[in-house]
Amino acid sequence: MKLSNPRLCGKVTFSTTASINQSSAPIRTIREVPELRQYRNDLRRAYLNGNKGSLGFVPTLGALHDGHIALARRAAFENDHVIVSIYLNPTQFGVTEDLGTYPRTWDEDLSKLRSLNDELQASKHAKGKVDVVFAPTTSMMYPTLPPSSDPNGDGSFVTITPIARLLEGAARPVFFRGVATVCMKLFNLVQAERAYFGQKDAQQVALIQRMVKDFHLDTEVRVCPTEREADGLAMSSRNVYLGSRRRKAAMALIRMLRSIEGRYMKEAMRTRGALLDPYARMSGVIQQRAPGVEGQEVKYMIDYVSLTDSETMEEIDVVDPERGATLSSAMLMLPLEGLKDGEDPGEADGYKRTVRLIDNIVLPPLTKIT
Repeated sequence: MKLSNPRLCGKVTFSTTASINQSSAPIRTIREVPELRQYRNDLRRAYLNGNKGSLGFVPTLGALHDGHIALARRAAFENDHVIVSIYLNPTQFGVTEDLGTYPRTWDEDLSKLRSLNDELQASKHAKGKVDVVFAPTTSMMYPTLPPSSDPNGDGSFVTITPIARLLEGAARPVFFRGVATVCMKLFNLVQAERAYFGQKDAQQVALIQRMVKDFHLDTEVRVCPTEREADGLAMSSRNVYLGSRRRKAAMALIRMLRSIEGRYMKEAMRTRGALLDPYARMSGVIQQRAPGVEGQEVKYMIDYVSLTDSETMEEIDVVDPERGATLSSAMLMLPLEGLKDGEDPGEADGYKRTVRLIDNIVLPPLTKIT
């Protein structure tokens, strides 16, 4: 069975036949590799005996939000069984990054997955449900050497270049090495027919698609739309650090991208200069102040605004009307200098830390715009 071509998946809608309050079967937690392999072998044997056996896989770091749940929901609509991994992979965090304070919400994560299973059980159209959460230890995932977060550190790593050096890779030099390495390990262990990723992490998607192609992995990469808050902010596990003041200012990111998208869609602008030059001045620290409120400043920086080929993530000067492009950006929300009485500080004193936000919009081929 050849399942290597990436495809874009859409939103899931469904009707139900029963109450969503009914309790579904418990989700099995697997932490050891031999147990996971035994589970996978059992599925294969059941398939050979005439039972349904397709497997979907959703890799996560934990701290699940509605974006992760949407991926698991899509996987359950397209597969008979679903595995969600919850593993906070240390090799994709640099030595100065937030591994130690990254949200860990195990009980809440399991509760959200159980609620999803209740929803799926009541659906007319879902094929499967979340059967397993794979939650390995780091010693299980990296059995030989302690994993290194140093760019020149020792270890068995997968590197996909030049994608891993571009954009986010320039700011986070070990990030994509860690992502590729852990996904290669997980793909080898789970051996799913399909793996599900969100479009919000466009560069990660491109990296995983290249890895699957170059290493002839028998897993189809399914890319699902970015899940957003009601106001348009892309969902991220790090949003909890923002607090109310920076949360409002963070909307500048998607507003900028949508403005550029409008120039492309409505005015058919295709050159890099025409699309991005109006935003070239957005460098250095930008300060916003809530209208009429003293001491309510928010400071942020735009790290980059990028126009790239969607497969290679390399910068382009002109959008090919037959291929389209990816428009992406990263914003650094800088720490607040202080809080007002009663102000939401963000979780874990998030107002004291810099929060990196990323987002992107896929510009479709002009030939498909009617």
